[in-house]
Amino acid sequence: MNSKPRIAVIIGSTRPTRFADAPAQWILKQAQARGDMDPELIDLRDHPLPFFDEMASNLWMPSQNPEAVRWQETVGRFDGYIFVVAEYNHSITAALKNALDQAYKEWNRKPFTAIGYGSTGATRAVEHLRGIGVELQMVSTHAAVHIAGGDFRAIHPAFGNKPISEIEANLLPTAKTALDELVWWARATMAAKAA
Repeated sequence: MNSKPRIAVIIGSTRPTRFADAPAQWILKQAQARGDMDPELIDLRDHPLPFFDEMASNLWMPSQNPEAVRWQETVGRFDGYIFVVAEYNHSITAALKNALDQAYKEWNRKPFTAIGYGSTGATRAVEHLRGIGVELQMVSTHAAVHIAGGDFRAIHPAFGNKPISEIEANLLPTAKTALDELVWWARATMAAKAA
């Protein structure tokens, strides 16, 4: 068994004016610096998924849409996930929900964490994500990274437009905890599946 889990950092927004790239690159850098996981950035923009229109989940029958199949193959390669979460009207983006719905078996018994951003740090969206993850038989970490309030306004282009390094000290403790938990669960689920 490979002891170094493969982790996908999934950008959950496809909007042309999205802010997601800054937190995605930051959390990717944190994950790469650790050496105990093999992280890779996955952008939903590179996966032009239709709205879910299959007869059923791929748990029950194979998907017919080639983009859905390609997405399933992409996410299926990983042992765990870091979702980059925007909050739209107290929930996750439609693009992320659709991407989650396009696969099922590929998510099962794998852990995830999140980095959320917005006025409240996407706390409500991350909570919704956790509920969806449970239904997909995933394991959520307890900790997640939330870029909120003054920190969010300091780095968002519409407000302060400062580099994320300006608020990094506020994010590092929860990022370390979330990534520690993600690696622990990834190793545990990998070992359980191997057995």
